[in-house]
Amino acid sequence: MPNSPNIRLVVVDDHPLFVRGLQLLLPVTTDGRVTVVESTGDASAAASLVGRCLPDLVLVDLHMPPPGGIRAVAAIRRTTPRVRIVAMSGSDDPAPALEALRAGAEGFLPKSSEPEELMPPLLAILDGWAVLPAALLRNLLRPPRAPAVDLDDEERRLLRAISAGRPTVEIAAELHVSERTVKRMTAALLRKLRVSSRTEAAAVAGHAGLLGG
Repeated sequence: MPNSPNIRLVVVDDHPLFVRGLQLLLPVTTDGRVTVVESTGDASAAASLVGRCLPDLVLVDLHMPPPGGIRAVAAIRRTTPRVRIVAMSGSDDPAPALEALRAGAEGFLPKSSEPEELMPPLLAILDGWAVLPAALLRNLLRPPRAPAVDLDDEERRLLRAISAGRPTVEIAAELHVSERTVKRMTAALLRKLRVSSRTEAAAVAGHAGLLGG
């Protein structure tokens, strides 16, 4: 890959062995073209670190302790808008990947990827492309399952508000309850719909016609 650029990489991941593996293997498998210049296992520190280093790319693990990888992606995008962000995860669940893309990531790669497989997608992202593994793309395009559930009027109002992307404080005012109650009701609704996030709940609701009535 003689014409490939030198890529400076920041890794945001709380698994030291994974980070160390990238530090050791990427320079070898990419002919020295990719270098991990910094890393952090603290999602809350990611944006300031990226702002100081100004790397070409940032790899962000989505499954990190609070505030979590998705918020780290959003913070990096706000503070360093020109940097390219790649989300990573050891899970094949499409919902977090979709949330990461909405938060500002340009691509998603599974953590099971071999180091020698990373160079082509990283170059593509640097060239302005979005990158998703084929299996994840199929999951994202597959119609969401339609759970056989009955929702009462309050649950439907909550689901409509969630699907509209309204914040917790506004939902609380509309339903005349506290924000803590809204969070409790939302958690119960996600369990009832058998989904793990608001994004997935909205997708299931739209597909299954749960917003009417």
